[in-house]
Parts: sequence; structure tokens; C-alpha cells
Amino acid sequence: MLGHLLRHADTKIVLLILDGLGGIRNDEFPETALEAAKTPHLDELAANGLCGRSLPISLGITPGSGPAHFALFGYDPLAPENDIGRGALEVTGVGFELLESDVAIRGNFATMDGDGVLTDRRAGRIPHEEGVRISGKLDDAIHEIDGIEVIVMPVREYRFGVVLRGKGLSPEVEETDPQLTGVKPLPPVPRVPEAQRTARIIEEFISRANEVLADEQKANTVLMRGISSKPLIQPFSERFGLKAAAIASYPLYRGVAGLCGMKLVETGFSVKEEFDTLRSIYNEGFDFFFIHIKKTDSYGEDGNIEGKIKVIEEVDANLPMITELRPDVLMVTGDHSTPCALKSHSWHPVPFLIHSTSCGKDDSTAFNERECDRGGLGVFDATSIMELALANAGKLKKHGA
Repeated sequence: MLGHLLRHADTKIVLLILDGLGGIRNDEFPETALEAAKTPHLDELAANGLCGRSLPISLGITPGSGPAHFALFGYDPLAPENDIGRGALEVTGVGFELLESDVAIRGNFATMDGDGVLTDRRAGRIPHEEGVRISGKLDDAIHEIDGIEVIVMPVREYRFGVVLRGKGLSPEVEETDPQLTGVKPLPPVPRVPEAQRTARIIEEFISRANEVLADEQKANTVLMRGISSKPLIQPFSERFGLKAAAIASYPLYRGVAGLCGMKLVETGFSVKEEFDTLRSIYNEGFDFFFIHIKKTDSYGEDGNIEGKIKVIEEVDANLPMITELRPDVLMVTGDHSTPCALKSHSWHPVPFLIHSTSCGKDDSTAFNERECDRGGLGVFDATSIMELALANAGKLKKHGA
């Protein structure tokens, strides 16, 4: 804990996250997206700052988006109190106020064939408008199961949220998503005896949802993920003495920031819109700004290196919108790696750069995996990023005499 070392300084910190930024090389992809992208502005920052690679959890452990962001925000992702399911994150991110007794579930609309075998875990990435419509169908049709209120809400595209509200519920139920196609969804298995009723309610919800969605061409079934309850987390402001603003368009990342106590700022979905939002609130009393770019991860999961390159170049082209504000500390990284070569999250260390007047320079001349491997920070735990930020912003006192 840093509480005794914190001190006030009239400085501002910007943390820019390109989701799933990191990549790996193989015979099919001799360069990563970051290496292939033209990024003169990011390269200039790297050449005049410090670089390295961050580990979201530890070597060999592939992080989900929730734990990866908690690590970025300085919370131990392996601590039991920070082990937050995606359901709570998603519904919080769309503004739903969870009760401590609620169970929240993140759902995927998915496609199955006549034999109940999954052919697409994301229902062809249906447009957001379709997700809203189909979520409405479920919410209209399923209000209550076994005396428990059921609330269904759209999240984004093929993602939706379900909240079970009532007495005697437990989040200790296994997910039904098998994480691959060509197989049937898994049953919702209780992990503890106290969760048996909740598992039966989820099973009944899936059965009814399949009936409601039977006439849908793509989204004809649901997968239940991130079954969880509301956590109790030390507020970011208390932990680091910072007044933080979160600029993120996707609910999961708004949810993580919101559960940490950051101010959720409404923004658009494009890079320019998010950077415009930063500029509009930059002098409104905040001293920490979290900005999240999603599409780098989406293209990585699709194996679409051209798409991932395009997003990285779009960020770089608009980066002067941030640098012209002259933040005292600017950090650019990802929450985890999503290599196009693997089409999934991975355990590989994430490129990281920090730029400030006091960070010094290293031998890195550009911002990519090769150059970050030459960086002075080496490979380090992502949970140290906030300490680096505070130190470079002059917000930490010396420890000891």
C-alpha cells in the first residue's frame, strides 16, 4: 500500500490502453501488427521515454479483460477480493446498480445447429442494434423463475447481461461457454451445494431463451459467462489519491473503472471521439485519465492483422490530440496481448511506454515488441504501472530516511 507515500502535486496522468495490443511472430505473421504499423508519433514518444513489457498476471497465465485491467489500475488480480466475474463488470458498465444479493451474468448470443452444437460463439458478431432488439425479446418473455426476478439488458453487439434478483442466490456456478465451436454448450454446474438452486434457475433461463430465440437466424441460443456478484473494492481515489476519469465506450471496461470508483464519462466509439472527450474534460478537476481503445483486441481475435494495423495507425494519427495537452505523464500499453497468430488472448508480455520529463531515456527507438524488448524497464508486473505513474507525476514521497 502506498498511502503513507502519497503527496499532492498539480500534475496530470494519461493512461492510454489499446486492448489486446501485444502480438507474436510466426511463419504466417513475420511481423506483429504493432511492428508493421506506421506509428511516427508513438515512436517519438518511445525514443524520448522508457519502454518495456508488462505482465498482466504472471508468465504463462492468460488474463481475461477484467483481471488485466485491475492489474493496470494497481490491484492484485489474483487477490480473492479482486476476482470479479464479467457479469458484474458488464452490467455495471451499462449503468445498472447491483445489489449485494444479486447474481449478474454476462451472456453471449450464439448460433447452434439443429443438434444443439455450437457453430458460432458470437452469433456472427451481430450489430449492436440487433443485440438490443434480441435482448428486448428475452426481457419481455422471461420475467421470473422460481420466485426470482430476471432482468435482461443489452450490453454491446452480441453481448448481453442478466441479473437474477431475490433471496438465496449464489454466484458459484460454472459457465456454460465451452470456449470453442463444434461442441454443445456446457451445463451450469454448481460449485458448492448452496448454488444448486441458482444453477437450476440458469438452466431454466437457457431453456426458455432457446424457445424465444428459435426463429432467429444467428442468435438462436445463449451462453452464460462470468456468473458473479457485486464486489467490495477499495476506491481508486483512496488507494492512490487521484481523481480519475474513465473514457471507454465498451461496458466491460466502464464496469471495471466504475467498480474502482472512477468517474464514467460518456463518449463515442471512434478514436477521435474518445480523444475529443479527453480534451473536453481535461481541465475539469481530474488528475488521472483512463482511455480505452477496443478494436485492436477485436481484430486480434479475428486474426485480422490488417484491421489491427489500421486501428493502431488511427490511434497514432490522432495522438497529437493528447500530446498537445502536454500531460505530465503519458503511458501507452495494452491490457493483455491478443496475437493475430493465436486469435485469442495470450500470456505474452505487453508492449509498454511511459513519457514524462523525469522518466529518462533508454535504447528503444520505436514503439513495438522488438524495441520494447530493448527497453530499460524490462519485463515487469503490470501492477507496478500505477507506482511508475505516481512517481513520474511527482505524487510519491521518498520512503524512509
